[in-house]
This record gives sequence, C-alpha cells and structure tokens, in this order.
Amino acid sequence: MAKEEYRVDLDALDQVVRELNEILRDMGGPRQKAENNTYLAPGDLGSGFSEQAELYAAHDKMVDHLKHDVIGPLEKLIDDFGQKTKKVKESYDDAEAENAVR
Repeated sequence: MAKEEYRVDLDALDQVVRELNEILRDMGGPRQKAENNTYLAPGDLGSGFSEQAELYAAHDKMVDHLKHDVIGPLEKLIDDFGQKTKKVKESYDDAEAENAVR
C-alpha cells in the first residue's frame, strides 16, 4: 500500500491572507460612504410635502441597514476567513518545521 502525500502551497495561503487583509482595508471606503456621503440635510428633497418625514425615515433606515446588516457582516466574514486561513497556514508551517527536524 503506497503512502499518499499531500502538498500545501504555503505561499498561496499567505497570499490569500494578504489579499483578504487588503480587501478589509478597502472596505473602509464603502463604510465611510454609507456613513458620511449619504447624509440628507433637512430640505434636500424638498419640504412641506406629506411624505417628507416618511422619506427621511426610510433613508435613515436604509443607511443603517447598509452599515449594520450588509457591510458589517461582510467585513466580519472576510476577517473570520482571513484569520482562519492564517491559522491554517501557521499550522502547516509548524508541521513543515517539525518534519524538517526529523
């Protein structure tokens, strides 16, 4: 019975971690846009119409949804995957070092 060997490309795992970290840094842009570039000052959409309060409330609700229900969980998912990938890479590094000693 032949012993099967698996090879893991540690450089590729390291590249995945770097790219995920870069994506996380870039995610600051959408978060900042959702927080700062979507502000509606009173009267920006007009005033004195019956749906005014409802329209502004819907806008605020959508901005909150984007920040907390879309961007936030996406950042967490990317960060979790990056951290797990980093741990896997470190485990393979340790195993490779241990095997080199033998």
